[in-house]
Parts: sequence; C-alpha cells; structure tokens
Amino acid sequence: MSDSLETQAAGGRADATDGKRWWILAIIAIAQVMVILDATVVNIALPSAQKDLGFSDTQQQWLITGYALSFGSLLLIGGRVADLFGRKITFLVGVAGFALASAVGGAANSFGMLVAARVGQGVFAALLAPAALSLLTTTFTDPKERSKAFGIFGAISGAGGAIGLLLGGVLTEYLDWRWCMFVNLIFAAVGLFGGAALLSGSTAENRPKLDLIGVVAATGGMFALVYGLGNVPTYDWGAPESWGFLTAGAVLLVFFVYWQQRVEHPLLPLRILLHRNRGGSFLSIFVLCAGMFVIFLFLTFFMQQNLAFSPVASGVGFLPMIGTLMVGATVATTVLLPKVGPRPLVPTGMILAGAGIGLLGLLEPTSTYASGVLPGLLVSGFGIGLTMASAMNVGIAGVEEHDAGVASAAINAVQQIGGSIGTALFSTIASSAAVAAMSEGKELAAAKVASYSAAFTWSAILFAVGGVLCAFILRPGVPEELKTAGPSVHM
Repeated sequence: MSDSLETQAAGGRADATDGKRWWILAIIAIAQVMVILDATVVNIALPSAQKDLGFSDTQQQWLITGYALSFGSLLLIGGRVADLFGRKITFLVGVAGFALASAVGGAANSFGMLVAARVGQGVFAALLAPAALSLLTTTFTDPKERSKAFGIFGAISGAGGAIGLLLGGVLTEYLDWRWCMFVNLIFAAVGLFGGAALLSGSTAENRPKLDLIGVVAATGGMFALVYGLGNVPTYDWGAPESWGFLTAGAVLLVFFVYWQQRVEHPLLPLRILLHRNRGGSFLSIFVLCAGMFVIFLFLTFFMQQNLAFSPVASGVGFLPMIGTLMVGATVATTVLLPKVGPRPLVPTGMILAGAGIGLLGLLEPTSTYASGVLPGLLVSGFGIGLTMASAMNVGIAGVEEHDAGVASAAINAVQQIGGSIGTALFSTIASSAAVAAMSEGKELAAAKVASYSAAFTWSAILFAVGGVLCAFILRPGVPEELKTAGPSVHM
C-alpha cells in the first residue's frame, strides 16, 4: 500500500513536471537572453555613456572587457558550483545577482562604478548560464523533446546579440543609456519569480571537488594578461604596469596548464584540448570572437560620430551582418559540414571574415555606410557564421559523457576570453595609431578613423593567420562523431 501511494505521488510529480516544462524553457530562455544581449547592448550606448561620465577613448574598452573577462574566466567553475549547491539555487542567485549589478550600473555616477557593475554582471552570468543549461537538460529527458527544446533555446540565444544591438539603440535614443542596464531588471524579475515557482531543486549525483588552485591560476592569469594589454596605451610597453602584468599573466597560465595535468579533479581536463579537431575549433572560436568584439566596438563610434547615425540607426546598421551570419551558419551546419567536414569550412570562413574586416580597415573620414561599411559587414558576417557554426559543432562532438559539461563550458569561456583579449589588444593598437596620426598633424576626427582602420587591419591579419593554422590543425574528412553526436547548445 505504501509503495502504491509513493508510486502515485511520483507519477503526480512527473505529470506536474510534464505540464510545466515548456514554461520552464520560457523562463530559462528569458534569463539566457539577458546574459547574451548584455554582450552587445552596451556597445550602442558607449558614446552616450562616455559623454555623460567623461571617460576617455582608452578607458571605454573596459566596459566590454570587464564583462567578457569575468564571465569567461569563471564559466568553468560556474558549472561546478551548480553541481555542488544545486542548479535551482545557483540559477536564482545568478539571476538576482545579475539584476543587482545591473541596477548599480544604471545608477553609476562614475566610470569606475560602471566598470565594477559590468564585472559583477559577468560574475553572476557565469553562475546563471551553466545552471540554465543543466536545468534544461534535466527538465527535458525525452530525446525528441530535448532536441526540440535545445533548438528553441539555441535560436533564442543566437538572436540575443541582434536583440541587444536593437534594444540598446532604442533605449539610448528614446530613454537614456542607463536603461541599457535597468532593462535587465525586467528580464530578471521574470526569471527570478518564474524560476522560484517552477523549478525543482537538484544536484548532480557525483558532486565534483572544486579545483580552487586552478580557478585562481586561470582567473588571475587571464586578468593579468588583459589588464597588462589595457595599460599599454597609458603607460607604454616598457612600463612595469604593462610588461609586469603581461609576464605575471603568462606565468600563471603556464602554471595552470602544468597544474591541470597533476590535479585529481582538473578544472579543464587537457584531453579536451589535445584532440586535433577540438583544438582547431577552439582556436578558430577564440580568433572569431576577438574580431567580432572589435567590429561592434569601433564601428559603433564610426557610425555615430562620423556618419551621424542615431543609436537606433546604429543598431539597425549591424543587422546585415547578423543576417549573413545566420545564413552562413545555416549553410554550414545543414549543407556543407556533413559533406566536407570542418577542414575546408573553418579556414575558408576565417579568410572570408578577415577579408570583410580588411574592407573595414579601408574606411576614411568621408566613407559612407553603403560603400564603406556595408560590404565589410556582409562579407565578415557570412565568414563568421560559416566558421562559428562549424567550429561549435566539431568542438563538442565526440566528447565523452563525463566531459560534456566542461567541454561546453570551455567553448563558451573561449568565446568570452577571446572577446576580452581582442578588445584589449586592438584597443591598444587603435590608441597607438591615433597618437601616431595626431603627431602627423591629422585632425582629431581623422585620427580616430585612422585608429579604427589600424584595429580592423590587424584584426584581419589575425583572421588570416588563424585560418592558415586551422587548415593544418584540423583533420580532413567528415568526423565520425558528427554522425552520432546529440544536440548541443552554446551561449
């Protein structure tokens, strides 16, 4: 009798879960959109925020880098925290913390306060994103439904960047740049109250130990590397504030690799990276994200300051790139990748993306959107979509079940870290080019365009070098694991 009652109770709980699982998907997707759009929504607001708070051109990069670096460097541990303390509580803490950091950012009265808020957003996003993916996996247990849910979740995540560009323009133009921060409170309220009502508490069956030494080494190394690059425009390469942090970052990252080979529960098992196809995929994703962040950062200023675009028009101006990116990604995954494999696609996509960014490097103060900006956006978008979709599929395919979570988190971490390093590096290049142009007697407006062109040109070179390297690293043919790999989602 007791067993019968327990069975009926379990069945009732299962029915209740079945009835609300699509609502759970909606709640998780809304929270995910909040995380994704914040990578781009601030870009459109940067000129207005700079005018309001009075920070310099060399400082502006930290509003992008602070979010990407804290998000990317903590993603690996974020998944472990969810396993240790429960996915529901980790998700809710991530949503609440993200909302609090957004409120602080919206109320910021100084550049330092705004940067601190962006870093805080990244920290809590690193808790929220892995927990969201884990909850999605445990909520949809039927393979067919899980595939459908992952497809919806992935499509919404992919649209987050475009939503951020448009939303940032609308909020900045019709309200105030601060609403690019405050708007997250609306998303967070839905995620927080919906999650508290619908989600069930759960933890992993095997609770992993935290590799705290690995966390400190990886996070400290990435911070020192990016901070050192960011100091170059202010202190020059020969200053201790630059080379000292760069050296410390390199030492910490070398130690991280050494430590991961010896610790019992590594934060990032090196076997994931040493697979040739996976290593090539990670490299291509790193390069792509470094270049993508550069496009959004510098083109925003060019469109608003040189072309006199409004914030809304600037957001719309990026849509052709998003459109060709989606076309490239669709063609890659549905047509080309199953037939030719990643080796032809990834290098070709990277060369195309580099060519598009190279066209942006030809911008002049008199360039127009149609003749100067649009061709570069169309070509680079298609190349990025071709490469990103192929690399992400290959990067997770064939991973052992016990490594699937950390491999997915690693890909997402590479995206954010690539963006943070690229932003710091190319901001340094742009700053040096601006100083050189001013010393040649160019006016301020012309010097700024020269700085953007320098950043785009070196970014194009990076794409070309990355494409050549990936051509040698990736294996020829269609990987067998792509034929048997299940659905995967990447933020």
